[in-house]
Amino acid sequence: MVNLDYFYGSEGEQYRFYQIPAILLEDEEYKKISDTAKLLYGILLSRLALSKKNNWIEKETNRVYILYNRNDIAQKMGKSPRACLKNKSCTKHIFPRPFS
Repeated sequence: MVNLDYFYGSEGEQYRFYQIPAILLEDEEYKKISDTAKLLYGILLSRLALSKKNNWIEKETNRVYILYNRNDIAQKMGKSPRACLKNKSCTKHIFPRPFS
């Protein structure tokens, strides 16, 4: 396990980060969504660049498709595939764009 001590100088720049839109934490509309679903959304957003690079874009609508194996997501999050599927369904319902 990594020792997460204080950061000194530019040490914090050595880590990768997932971005989660602030609105998911600040807007009342999204308070009912689980933290796991919000984290999953951030992980899926990180795959957006790969989807664009692979040209996984629907020509008629310009929608970007994000492909991510359920078992890989589960392993990354330390959850069961079933738990991830539940949160993925929630995320798809609330945030349809990354899954369209």
